[in-house]
Amino acid sequence: MDPRPAPAGDDEEKANMPKIKSHRGVAKRFWVSANGKVKHKKPGLRHLLTGMDSGRGRHMRKAVYLNKVDGDVIKKLIPYR
Repeated sequence: MDPRPAPAGDDEEKANMPKIKSHRGVAKRFWVSANGKVKHKKPGLRHLLTGMDSGRGRHMRKAVYLNKVDGDVIKKLIPYR
């Protein structure tokens, strides 16, 4: 047995490792509201917009909430948000 004491902070480092990485693709597309719901922006507003009805385009600008089951999956992929 080693008579020397363990370096200070050694146990703290082991308790914090390994860090969980968030899924960067999900983190860029989804965010969690203050109430814990997951929101995202609707797709389809990047190109080929000339044939789209203007009312449809305005409707697609709003962000929407995911359902609870899909939201729970997304929250696991972005644990620090």
